[in-house]
Parts: sequence; structure tokens; C-alpha cells
Amino acid sequence: MNHEDSVLLHTEGRIRHLTLNRPRALNALNHAMVLRMAQALDAAEQDTAVVAVLLTGAGERGLCAGGDIRSIRDDALAGGRSSLDFWRDEYRLNARIARFPKPYVALMDGIVMGGGVGVSAHGSIRIVTERSRIAMPETGIGFVPDVGGTRLLGAAPGELGTHLALTGDAVGAADALACGLADHFVPSQDLPALVAVLDTCTTPEAVVAVAERFAGTAPAGELAGHRDWIDACYAADTVEEIVERLADRGVPAAKQAATTILAKSPTALKVTLEAIRRARRLDSLEAVLDQEFRVSSAAFTGPDLVEGVRAQIVDKDRNPHWHPAELAQVTDEDVTRHFAPLGDGELGLGPAPDAGPAAAG
Repeated sequence: MNHEDSVLLHTEGRIRHLTLNRPRALNALNHAMVLRMAQALDAAEQDTAVVAVLLTGAGERGLCAGGDIRSIRDDALAGGRSSLDFWRDEYRLNARIARFPKPYVALMDGIVMGGGVGVSAHGSIRIVTERSRIAMPETGIGFVPDVGGTRLLGAAPGELGTHLALTGDAVGAADALACGLADHFVPSQDLPALVAVLDTCTTPEAVVAVAERFAGTAPAGELAGHRDWIDACYAADTVEEIVERLADRGVPAAKQAATTILAKSPTALKVTLEAIRRARRLDSLEAVLDQEFRVSSAAFTGPDLVEGVRAQIVDKDRNPHWHPAELAQVTDEDVTRHFAPLGDGELGLGPAPDAGPAAAG
């Protein structure tokens, strides 16, 4: 497949369609796809005939399962740097989507994870269905939520985002709406009709109105009934204390969350908790993406990302050997190094790390 085939572009009426087109890989993003999307957005913004952009995924399984983590692992093992170039452009695309001046409609049908969240949940009209399964599962591969995910999860009500970040659990439509990751629920069977009507729209206002017209009530979610123990347990200062509170809560779902967390990379867990809390203190998506780039750059050189991808994707034995293996063995210094300024290597979307309140934390 050539680069042009991996993201299909066409215009219907005044709507520019972007279709992620690697269905066998569940539309996992690679560098070429990110660059093609960025170019497409530039063209759509400049074209006065285009009133909105519509993002969809090819195939029946979902919008996008995330970044191509197998290639990232290969790059790390080879001592390469191309993954950093990929993240640099991917995070710039995430910011571009968030600031896009025309309606950006994302159909978050099926699986939407990691980088898939980055190209959809920053959009202005985010539509989920009963098939949606949305997650930031990075701690399970020795990585940390990125693509602006720490800002999205940090902004969720109470400690819902912390729960999702540490466990990597996927949520359905109602919970995605409750967490602020989506705007509207539309039954999957209605998506063709929605798209057909969108293609007749001639103004941005009409696009917004059509999305609202098709919106319905999502099937009941799960998180609302768990808010009491989630907010109480995840407010703890450390991952160790969070796990202890979950295990001692006397609620089966809380105990299961503790078990889930303990299977993740200890380093990734501690860095994730710190990243979420720092993100809450930053004043823009751009500043958060800068922070995430520092974290990703550090994680790329650590042992757990390579090992996590091996266990989940390459060998599929689901038995990662984390280093360090226990939460207690991860020092404050281990965590802090992930947030160190990169000098000339900074992403540079927001203020410099020492440039006032936006970089505090």
C-alpha cells in the first residue's frame, strides 16, 4: 500500500472526507498517515468550498487502534530515532485538530485507542456508537498516555480519567460521553444516513445541527455507578496507595481494578499518575503535548516499552517482565527524568519549560 492509499481523501458536496485505510492493522497510524492527514487539513482549511472535515476508519472493526507500536519497538531495538520524528508530527497533528477552524467530525465507531483517540477526541464533533470501545491502554505496554490523552483524561470528572489512565480500561459510548471524550451518541446503523445528510450541508452551522439532530441516548454506562470508590481511591498521592485503597475498598470492581493495575509497568504507572496531575496544572493542550513529548522521549529509551510491545504484540505471551518489577522499586528520580527538558529537542508547541506558569509543575 502506498502512502496515498493509507489515508483516502475525497470530497462530497462541501465535506472533505478523510478515511484511515489500513483495516488489516485496525487503521494503526504510521508517520506517512500523520503527514497526509496534516496536509489534508491544511488544504481543507484553505479551500473556501470546504465547510467541514469528516474522519472515518475503513473496515468493520474500528476507527483506529493507535500508533504502529511494532515499528516503534523495532526502531527502539535498532537504536533509531524515527519514532521521535513520528511523535513530533503526530502531536502537532493533535494540536492542529484541536484548533481546526471548521467543524471536524470524527466517527468514533468500534475500537478507538491511543493514537486513534488523538485524531478524534480533539475534534469539535465527536460521535460514538454502541460499538465504541475507547481506551488509552499505554501502561500495559510500558508506555504513558500521549497524543494529548493526559489532558483529556485529566479533565474528566473527579478521578475517572486517572482510573482509565492507570488501568487502560476501555469504555463504551455513555462513559466516553461522561468523561468528555465524545459529544454525541448515534446508533451505528444510522451512520450511513448521518453521513449522507452531512454531505448535503453547505455551512458549518448546518453540520453542527445535523450532528445534534441524529444524536440519541446512549445505552447505560458503568462508570457513574462507580464514582464513589473511584474518586476516593484514585485521589491518593501515590500509585501504591491507590492500589491499597482499591484492594481494601470491599467492592469487587475496585479489587479488580487493583489487580489490573498491578499487571502494568510499574514505571509507566508512576509516570502516568504524575503526568495526569501535571497536565491538570498546564494551561493549554500545546503545553501538555510538549510535556508528553518529553515523557515519550524518555520512555523510548527505557526497557519497558520494548518489553511491553513484545509481550502484547510480538510474542503475545501476555507475560511482560518489567524493569523494575515492583512499584516500590521505581524511585522519584526514575519518574522525574521523564519530565526533564529536552533542550534543542523540545517539541516547542507551547512556552519553554522555564517560561512561567504554563510550564509549572
